[in-house]
Amino acid sequence: MARLIRHEETGPIRIDPQDKPVFICACGLTKNQPFCDGSHKSCTHESPGKLYRYDDAGAVIDEQDDT
Repeated sequence: MARLIRHEETGPIRIDPQDKPVFICACGLTKNQPFCDGSHKSCTHESPGKLYRYDDAGAVIDEQDDT
């Protein structure tokens, strides 16, 4: 069953637990959960107050006011 999950971040969360940092996905678009794969680059155009839906390829399929 498909679910809608609200993600408000447009970039990864950096964690520095070791010699090199680890980046955890915060946008919800990565194909490599929980790690960032750079998919957040497709949501840099998002405007505050809007709700976006993406397809499996990371393309916007719907945009509406967040009310």
